[in-house]
Amino acid sequence: MQTDDNEPVSVMFKVYCLSVMTMVAATYTVVLRYTRTISSTAMYFSTTAVCVTEVIKLFLSLGMLTKEAGSFGRLKASIVEHVFQSPKELLKLSVPSVVYAIQNNMAFIALSNLDAAVYQVTYQLKIPCTALCMVLMLNRSLSRLQWLSVCMLCGGVALVQWKPVEATKVQVEQNPFWGFMAIAVAVFCSGFAGVYFEKVLKSSDTSLWVRNIQMYLSGIVVTLAGVYMTEGTQVIQKGFFYGYTHWVCFVVFLASVGGLYTSVVVKYTDNIMKGFSAAAAIVLSTVASVALFGLQITVNFASGAMLVCISIYLYGLPKQDTTKLPRADKDAKQKLITV
Repeated sequence: MQTDDNEPVSVMFKVYCLSVMTMVAATYTVVLRYTRTISSTAMYFSTTAVCVTEVIKLFLSLGMLTKEAGSFGRLKASIVEHVFQSPKELLKLSVPSVVYAIQNNMAFIALSNLDAAVYQVTYQLKIPCTALCMVLMLNRSLSRLQWLSVCMLCGGVALVQWKPVEATKVQVEQNPFWGFMAIAVAVFCSGFAGVYFEKVLKSSDTSLWVRNIQMYLSGIVVTLAGVYMTEGTQVIQKGFFYGYTHWVCFVVFLASVGGLYTSVVVKYTDNIMKGFSAAAAIVLSTVASVALFGLQITVNFASGAMLVCISIYLYGLPKQDTTKLPRADKDAKQKLITV
């Protein structure tokens, strides 16, 4: 993997990263949905799964920082400087830690009440939410086409949620309203935390992996507190890993690896390719939901999903800079003035 920002990366590498991210995103929602609605084993505690995910992300980031540092001495110096001697930085990164912890727990609630395909489509509301946060927090602007695509996306999600599709093989009682509310909270958390983290990254030259370590350290404390605040008595009685199966471990693994691949995709690809990835994840989740959960596709769902996919593509199109005229147009305009 090439890590120098100035080195070009091959198309095959971009395709590889996007393919992995697409498969991880689609598989994560489907498997998580399975563990919360169909699996016949004892129900595990979702808060502990979120906490374990943070621990794995921390170790993965330490591994990447070790590779980046090149030696144990540099790694130790970097950790001492940015972790033990930077309490203010840790406090600053605790903000997205709390927000991401809420987001990850909301994903479990949402997928306990909504089908994986519906979740994938509705979760794309994170795009307009992120856009709004970028306008407010980073002073960026959106083109007319991007605003149009945001409206299309909201319309597509409204169609999908107008009359939620049903899954015939689900073994637990569901509440689509609570599922949608959980996604709404997760969407807001995703937009705010992503833009906040980007702002922190661009405020200094500190390594991405150092920032991740700072955030995951705070995340472990936050999620561990969440475990014992919400399910503490049951966790003490039954055990931290109660109800864990190989499928639950797979969910935790996908959640951990997915975050790292998302960072790589953001770094090396453009919005159009990420848009195709999101659309492909929706299609894969829909196919899997039909096969595994007996999802019944309706006209509303199909139309809404199509609108969402088109809007993702339009949103990712590069903005045209109309403030500068091409050289030929300038010359022609000059000739008209001199005539």
